[in-house]
Amino acid sequence: MSLQKRIAALLLALALFGAFRGGGPRPVELAVPAGWPAPTYDFGRNPLTREGIALGRKLFYDPILSRDSTVTCASCHLSYTAFTHVDHARSHGIGDRVGLRNSPVLANLAWGKLLMWDGAVNHLDVQALAPIAHPDEMGEQLPNVIRKINEQPRYRVLFAQAFGDSTATGERLLKSIAQFMLTFVSAGSKYDRVMRGEAGAQFTEQERRGLDLFRRHCASCHAEPLFTDHGFAHNGLPLDTALNDFGRMRITGRREDSLLFKVPTLRNIEFSHPYMHDGRFKKLSQVLNHYAREVREGPTLAAQLRGGIPLSPEDKVDLTAFLLTLSDRDFLFDPELAFLRE
Repeated sequence: MSLQKRIAALLLALALFGAFRGGGPRPVELAVPAGWPAPTYDFGRNPLTREGIALGRKLFYDPILSRDSTVTCASCHLSYTAFTHVDHARSHGIGDRVGLRNSPVLANLAWGKLLMWDGAVNHLDVQALAPIAHPDEMGEQLPNVIRKINEQPRYRVLFAQAFGDSTATGERLLKSIAQFMLTFVSAGSKYDRVMRGEAGAQFTEQERRGLDLFRRHCASCHAEPLFTDHGFAHNGLPLDTALNDFGRMRITGRREDSLLFKVPTLRNIEFSHPYMHDGRFKKLSQVLNHYAREVREGPTLAAQLRGGIPLSPEDKVDLTAFLLTLSDRDFLFDPELAFLRE
């Protein structure tokens, strides 16, 4: 046996001994912000542990998940840009392939229901499988990923620490990535501090006017405190005929779901451009201009958007001022969520 293999075997033995001696993986409880609804995620089926989260973090930033080892989860979901990308309209994958849609923001996933822009994924525990297998994203097959990971001594140690068994499986891989993503809790913005009544936290007059406008015109879909109702809506964007993306209808096959897309959270919107499912808007001002005067009528258009939203130039400024209060820099620059150099 080579020296490298001996060291790997020793590390694995130590990891298994440590897991046994310490009573196994150490449980972690997700901190639910005060005043928030209970999470919809069933932690009984995938309990959070420090070791599971650490393994998921390692996998999230490892290009081993892609076919040519060039793409990571973070390639499209950067921690400091609200776990999305900002350098192009639609996601890029292996071989510089371009995906169909803008990468969605990842935040507060424990409160989510259907995932992806069209609701194609119904559980966070299998979400990572979609980009891994997609030919325009990671372009890999799960059995190949598992084989590569089981060949890595470091991963055998991490799986032993997280699961008491050094063997990587598809279920364990996907659940550990889900555990890491469940820690993406954004609840530390100025808005949150004001809502909690923290000392010294208060809106400016402009921000308060913006909040009033938001509650009148936007909150029916972007409901507080998560700033999404987790539903699907047609927001009046005209169909991009080059992409022919009909949204939710691609999954359900129902005409009444034509052009319906997931209502995204507005948290950290300052950092999550470009906007919309296809990334067609680079600036927040373009988004507000769309809702004020460019909403395209259609049979599946959300009822509250018919005729557009009456916004004066002053209203747009006030609304923008409020939306900027949703920026949570503690979340965006949390070292526990960022890439970890070894």
